[in-house]
Amino acid sequence: MDVLAELTGSIGSVGYGLAAIGPGIGVGIVWAAYIQATARQPESAGLTRTYAFLGAALSEALALIGLVVPFIFGQ
Repeated sequence: MDVLAELTGSIGSVGYGLAAIGPGIGVGIVWAAYIQATARQPESAGLTRTYAFLGAALSEALALIGLVVPFIFGQ
């Protein structure tokens, strides 16, 4: 059978590129929700700011996991 394409190199970098899309979208959604909540009810800005930072930190943790996983499961 003929080979259509030969894949050489590190596929982990492609995997990390795809894994970085999700946390990027997640951080954008978290901060958009914070801005919307603060615009609707300005007196709750202090409480919702804490949740916004927690949400952004958890989303960025997913990006770090996406960076580490190809190194763990690579050859």
